[in-house]
Amino acid sequence: MKRIAFQFAYPTALAVAVVLLAFMVLASPGFSRAASPEPGMATAGKVSRPDRVEARIKELQTKLKITPAQEELWNNVTQVMRDNAKTMEALIKARSEEASTMTAIDDLKSYGEIAEAHADGIRKFIPAFEPLYASMSDAQKKAADTLFRHHGPTKSKAKAKGK
Repeated sequence: MKRIAFQFAYPTALAVAVVLLAFMVLASPGFSRAASPEPGMATAGKVSRPDRVEARIKELQTKLKITPAQEELWNNVTQVMRDNAKTMEALIKARSEEASTMTAIDDLKSYGEIAEAHADGIRKFIPAFEPLYASMSDAQKKAADTLFRHHGPTKSKAKAKGK
C-alpha cells in the first residue's frame, strides 16, 4: 500500500511544483519588464504605454469611422483609455523601481496590484464603450467586433500552421 500512496503523491507534488515555478517566472520583475517596457523608455521597437494608447486611440477612431455625432461618446471612451494607461504606468514604474529590493511576497503583491488594475480598467471601459457601441451602425459594430475580438490564433491560422 505504501507504494501506491507514493505513486499518487509524486505526480501531484510535481504538478504543484511546476505550477508554482511557472507562476514565479511569470510574476518575476524581469519577466514583467520584458513583457512591459518601463514607461517613458522608448527603445528600438518599443513604445511607452501612453504612446501605445494614443496610437491605439487613433487606430480605433480610424477603423471604427467615428462620426461627428459620436464624438462625445468617443471622447468618454478615450478618457477612460488614457486614465487606465496612467494607472498602469504608475504601477509598472513603481514595480520596476522597487524590483531589486522586493521580496518574493512583495513581488507577488505588486503583480497582483497590476492584474487588479487591469481588471478595474476593463470594468471602467465597458460602461464607457457600451453607449458608443449602441450608437454605431451595423458596419461600425462589425468593425468593433473584429477589432476587440481576442487576438489568439484563429481556425484559419491554426489550419495554416498544421499543414
